[in-house]
Parts: sequence; C-alpha cells; structure tokens
Amino acid sequence: MDNKNHNSQNEKEVAVEFNNINFSYNLDPNLLNLKNINFKIFENEYVCIIGHNGSGKSTISKVLTNILKPLSGEIKIFGTPINYYNNKFLRDNVGIIFQNPDSQFIGLTTEDDIAFGLENKKIDPLEMRNIINEVAKTIDITHLLDKDSVSLSGGQKQRVAIASVLAMNPRIMIFDESTSMLDPRGKKELKQIMLDLKRDANKTIISITHDMDEVLNADKVIVLEKGEIKMIGKPNEIFVDEVSLKRMSLDFPFLIKLSKQLKDKNVLSKITINLKELVDEVCKK
Repeated sequence: MDNKNHNSQNEKEVAVEFNNINFSYNLDPNLLNLKNINFKIFENEYVCIIGHNGSGKSTISKVLTNILKPLSGEIKIFGTPINYYNNKFLRDNVGIIFQNPDSQFIGLTTEDDIAFGLENKKIDPLEMRNIINEVAKTIDITHLLDKDSVSLSGGQKQRVAIASVLAMNPRIMIFDESTSMLDPRGKKELKQIMLDLKRDANKTIISITHDMDEVLNADKVIVLEKGEIKMIGKPNEIFVDEVSLKRMSLDFPFLIKLSKQLKDKNVLSKITINLKELVDEVCKK
C-alpha cells in the first residue's frame, strides 16, 4: 500500500473492525468456523469478501449483523462495540441484502415493502412518502411501486430489496451473494448500483460474492479459506498472486485472464485490471 493511500485511509473513520473473532456453529472452540478474524473496513470503502462455499464468507456477515454470536473477540461499528444491548445502533447503521430477495418481502406491493421498516420506526407519513419516492428514484423502481413484489423479475426484486434497506439510510450496506441468482444483465445492473451507492450516497459497501468480475470494482478484497483470512489487499495485489489463488482453486476475472494471455503474447507489458489501460496499450501496438 502506498503512503498516499495509507494516509487517506487514516483520515477516514473505521466503519467495521473485527478483533480476534472466533466462531463455531457447534459452540466448540476446537471446531471453529471462523478463526482469529482480524480486519478493518473504512468508511466509504467497497470491500469484497471471497472464498469457496464453507470458507466463512456468509458467517462473517451473520456475525457482523449480530445474528450469530462469536465465541470470542470484539466487533466494532464506527468505534462502538456490538453486543446484545445496542442492537438499535447496529440496525441504524448496518443494512443487509440477502441472496434471495423473496425472504425480505412481506407487503402486498413494492411500496408496502419499502415502507415496512419506516413504519416500524414510526416515521411521519409525509416524510415516509418523501423517503419512498427518493429511494425509488435512486434505484430506478418508481414505475414498480404499485406492483406485487412476487410478480417481479429477479433483478427487479433485488432492486426493491435494496430500496427497502436504503430507505432506512444505514451507513453500511452488506450484499450477501446478492448477484448469484441473477442473469448477466441483472448482475451488471446490481454491480452498478453498488458502485453508485458508494460514489453518490457515501455508503460503505461490503459484498460477499463468488463473482470474480465484480471483485475488480472493490477497493479491498478479503480472501477466506476454511474460516481463516488468507489474503487482504487491493484487487491488483490479490490477483497477481497466482500461486495462492490456484492453490485455493479460485477463478480469475475475465479481464485478468485476457490480460495475462496478451502479456504472454507480448501484446501487453504487464497484467492489468483496468479495461481502459488494456485497450490503450493494445491500440498502441
């Protein structure tokens, strides 16, 4: 990490901090599903957590949202330790979008689903209407507000789930395998929404994903294997380590594969994760 980037991170607030987190589904310290997990995520960072099934990715999201309790260690959200007594602080600051958006729908219409959390917070009806209209505009679902959520496409359902969370205005948004059930177009749209939320709404984005092409959008990547962190770094730092990724049987983004092939043929001078950089260098040949 260069000094400029290091200094800019120091100026930002730490949004999420895991300190020596250990967790076991069997409550057995000898059979840990998360082992000595330590990391920091800074405000307005886009972080991807990757690894095979069973590596602990979704377990981290459940521990972070207090659905599961660690055996030991401490989690802080914006400097506040998370425990049983401050669930309201957690809910105010962290929202999660799940793999299957149907699990988040309870209303008759899309508008009802977005309004549900606001009603629980006893938001004034006029203010609620303004919030619903604003998030619907942001996520581009204004035309869906009167629709039955169950009748929507997969991509539309995910948009509604995102709007429902965004309406609560959390500072941190977790996307837990949110693109896995979408078609290519839906995946592309959702990945753009995550980038827009980071850029335009100043959200901290945590994406638990198998989509290696998405990982190139991240500021930071956390690689898990069997409940342990094996690598942390920027995408270009992670994907340059072919030996480690191949040992863990993790795939590479298409752009990295293409870049490597072009470098092997002496078309590129180096492997790049930047599409514009790749195109510019190819055009110079």
